[in-house]
Amino acid sequence: MSGLVNALAILAVVALVIVRQFRAQQISADKRWWVLPAVLGFIALREPGVIDAHHQAEAVLLLGTELLIGLATGAGWAWTTRIWAAPDGSVWGKGTKASVAVWVVGIGLRVGLFGVGSLLGVHQDTTAMVLVALAATLLVRSGVLAWRSRTLHPASFQSAAYGDGVPGTPWKERA
Repeated sequence: MSGLVNALAILAVVALVIVRQFRAQQISADKRWWVLPAVLGFIALREPGVIDAHHQAEAVLLLGTELLIGLATGAGWAWTTRIWAAPDGSVWGKGTKASVAVWVVGIGLRVGLFGVGSLLGVHQDTTAMVLVALAATLLVRSGVLAWRSRTLHPASFQSAAYGDGVPGTPWKERA
């Protein structure tokens, strides 16, 4: 696919993920929350063009920074997600306004990182880089949400997320 088609597909997926986070969604108690991120990471890292052969040190530094940005975005996204347990014991989550800020900052940092790579003359496989960052983001988000969901009791209590603005939530998660 051409670069424009890849960019549009990535933009569409990111927009879909961001829009979906504002709908209440059930958080799975499945113990395999790490499988999808692991598969995405494997697919991304098996691509031959991930590391530029002419600028190996810079390419590895860019990839590592991309991973760190993905990890930070996933953590921010998870901690800004409001979660609650329904009376039947199922756990639900919904993004907050602070979640939008996390995504905007994460995307801005990635665009800036791509610009730095371009200035350094490093060939960047954009698809692989985005998949690596997405894998890291989903891994941390899923892990933190799975951990947070285990701290909830089956009742209709809500857990406030950072930047949520929900005054006086009746129950807080255990630390």
